Amino acid sequence: MTTTFQPWTRGDVFVAMTDLDNPQDDHAGRGRIVQYSADLATKKGELALAETGHLVGGLKFDPDGVLWAFDSHGFLVLNVHRDGRVQLRREFGQRPFSHVNFMRDGSLLFGEHVAGATIKPEVAARMHTTIPFMPGSSRFGDGHVWRYRPDGTLVKEYATAVHGGMAGFLGVTMSVLSPDESTLIYCSETGPRLMRYDLVNDQQLPDLQFFVPPYPPGPPPMFFGMDYSPEGRLHVLRGGSLHLLDAQGQTARQIPLEGFGWALLDLADAGRSALIANFLSGEIARIDLASGAKVGSLQTGAIRSVAGLAEYQGEGDSA
Repeated sequence: MTTTFQPWTRGDVFVAMTDLDNPQDDHAGRGRIVQYSADLATKKGELALAETGHLVGGLKFDPDGVLWAFDSHGFLVLNVHRDGRVQLRREFGQRPFSHVNFMRDGSLLFGEHVAGATIKPEVAARMHTTIPFMPGSSRFGDGHVWRYRPDGTLVKEYATAVHGGMAGFLGVTMSVLSPDESTLIYCSETGPRLMRYDLVNDQQLPDLQFFVPPYPPGPPPMFFGMDYSPEGRLHVLRGGSLHLLDAQGQTARQIPLEGFGWALLDLADAGRSALIANFLSGEIARIDLASGAKVGSLQTGAIRSVAGLAEYQGEGDSA
């Protein structure tokens, strides 16, 4: 373990990025997590991850202030503590999990990043990424959501439908729990469906928002990261814009963003601002939700590498 993490302060921003140094695989390399000040102006520390070999992402703090991270290609679930100690959570098995949601009863909901066993031929021809099969299987994953107790006991497998995204193999890549925890809202990133699953009755629900061809001019409609504000308002990234959705799934407000590729979202600063990350450019930005203005920006230089973003909202600075 190599870390220069500073004592965590409320508002610190943590970014997962990977040094993509493998010419044979553009998603492979040594992972790291970088700590920035809330205004994005100061790099405070960094953690090098010896355990990972592919894109590290899915950063999220649990109620105890532990930072969760994932290497879905390596089938790794990691816990990062405030002293930089990294704990591998092998009790959750070897599945391509890429993110987690925490339920009030202590349950953990993991989403499988990939599904199926094939890639669309037109995409495979230009890909330089190796997607491994799950150990002992002939498929990337099932694209399902898995509910565990904190000790690793499996409670339930939810057979979530997925779209596949532009490449055809993406599963539940990003998701968020409804405030009452009855529904999971999720997407297969780069796909045109914002999907829903009824966790209480264990059944698929109609999509909250979706698009069908012919699409309007410009980039095709697609979904990425999503988050609820403290007052229960759903915000969703669409690559080039941030959308506030009403209860019926209609866009009530749209905030245009500079460029395209905005994929990660964390509603921060007690819901007053949105932290967003651009996968294509490596930029991190803070958007004031009242005005829609960009009030902070950081260029990480990590092109096609930033796959995790989280603001620390806990208290104290001890490990």
